[in-house]
Amino acid sequence: MLDAEKVRAVHDLLDRQDVGIVFQPIVELRRRRLHAYEALARRTTSTFASTPEMFEAAVQAGRVAELGRLHRDQAVRYCAGHALFLNVEPHEFDFGWLVRPDDPMFRHRYAVTVEITESVPIKYFSQCHSVLAEIRQKGISLAIDDLGAGFSNIKYISDLEPEVVKLDRDLIAGVHGDTRQYRLLGSLIELCHELDAEVIAEGVETETELHSVIDLGVDYAQGYVFGRPANPPPDLIWPGTLR
Repeated sequence: MLDAEKVRAVHDLLDRQDVGIVFQPIVELRRRRLHAYEALARRTTSTFASTPEMFEAAVQAGRVAELGRLHRDQAVRYCAGHALFLNVEPHEFDFGWLVRPDDPMFRHRYAVTVEITESVPIKYFSQCHSVLAEIRQKGISLAIDDLGAGFSNIKYISDLEPEVVKLDRDLIAGVHGDTRQYRLLGSLIELCHELDAEVIAEGVETETELHSVIDLGVDYAQGYVFGRPANPPPDLIWPGTLR
């Protein structure tokens, strides 16, 4: 249902170019070093209860492509010296903004990876595949986000051939030792590697979870165990080291 107040708020924030942004480190586990930052949009008004609600209102307002571009512009501006992961809202594939040659992600001097949720190809496969093929020809990589959250379809991951697969927090939470969860996670990681995709564990919050994903062969991790997202991009501090 159309929410007039929220739609007006979207028009207002885009007119003012007023969208918040923070950055979360993505850490290479084998070398314990920073790999990239994920740019995360943040609401700047209490009109929206959450960032997803802000993007949903932008969809209703017909301006989600503009909001996505603003987010990418901020990411490139405020994190100019590092590789970036950028989220793409599914409805952006209904527009042509992502393939415009002047899109901010194409001017970034470091590696850029776009993230789409693993459910996106189900509904938007044609648009998604076509757009992704075009931007990947320009050097942009692809990550499938939230594997394990809700509907999962490994076939579409195979079809899109992402460079990276991100495992959802629900798969990571509380993982330890020789448990069914641990073995399931290990099987998913092995499958992703067989599909030539590197693996990121999302939402790693404890040292136990961190040690578990390292033992299972995960390539990268991100989460509160390394600190909260912030702007400017926070330094990487490995758990247990002096702050």
